Amino acid sequence: GYEVPTAVNITWSSINFKTILQWQPKPSGYFYTVEIHGQTSDVKRKCILTTETECDVTDALRNVKETYTAQILSVIPEEDNFEEPPYAASEKFMPFSQTVIGKPEIKNYSQKGSKLNVIIEDPLTPYMFPNGSFQSIRDIFQHDLEYKLYYWKDQSSGKKDVTTKSHTFEVSVDSGKNYCFYVQGIIPSHRENRSGQESTVHCTSVGRNILDEYGAEVFIIIAVIAVAVIILAIVLPVVLCKRKKAKKARAVREKEPLSGV
Repeated sequence: GYEVPTAVNITWSSINFKTILQWQPKPSGYFYTVEIHGQTSDVKRKCILTTETECDVTDALRNVKETYTAQILSVIPEEDNFEEPPYAASEKFMPFSQTVIGKPEIKNYSQKGSKLNVIIEDPLTPYMFPNGSFQSIRDIFQHDLEYKLYYWKDQSSGKKDVTTKSHTFEVSVDSGKNYCFYVQGIIPSHRENRSGQESTVHCTSVGRNILDEYGAEVFIIIAVIAVAVIILAIVLPVVLCKRKKAKKARAVREKEPLSGV
């Protein structure tokens, strides 16, 4: 048989423990099979006889503190199975120390007086608890996980930051001034990928007017009052008019028998 090409440019890409293995080239006349080799675990085969050049290997890396290597086999199915197919090996990969922390979600924030409060939500991983709920990165990293809040006065360039090991930030700000901020997860013990992806930037809106302060609630109350006024304006004249007519009709009826006498 001819020399089968083996995979090149093998890379691990991992965010919140969802791990994808990628490589080149596109196969022609042969297939790829991925084998995941751990230090202590059995070999796991993934993406068997695939023509893709990527493979989701998340569930083969459940022991996140183990170090793995991937072997990408180039297989010609017709060949007899006595010969070992040629393969290329990846760099070593340890999910716990090499996965990147994805964007944290900002669950809630408020600015009251001179305090800015921000509550964040831990990103979830693809790994489940026995009860079927997904483990968060906090469940896996425990005390290794910190969050950093970067905040600045709207329209200014002076950025401050503060770190927490919990889900909440409370920072002192100038009351009546708007602030913008974003959050990222950090694993200080990591040598690489210490800082995670940045969340979206949010800005507060205080001290502009009552609508900004209470927003939707005020708007709804005003709308309800307006609708009530409009309904009254339409319904009241109709009701009054009907009552007037009814009164007139009654007066006419009461007079009628007299005229017949």
